[in-house]
Amino acid sequence: MPNVYVEPQPTGRPEGSAITGYHLKLAGGTKLIDRTFPTQKEAIDKAKELGHKPNIARVRNTDIGKPDHWRSAD
Repeated sequence: MPNVYVEPQPTGRPEGSAITGYHLKLAGGTKLIDRTFPTQKEAIDKAKELGHKPNIARVRNTDIGKPDHWRSAD
């Protein structure tokens, strides 16, 4: 299975603003499933349940195309 990205929402938020949830996205930016998870852990667990290798953000504002913005959740 391909990598999946656990992306904090809303995207492009200003410094200091709250994260409202997490989406699971594929490399092309497409949502894996149409659901917002309330915690990062729940999103990671769901990605693993579906057989994917989840990546989590290293930076506040992410870009799925930049590998240095992400690290493995394992």
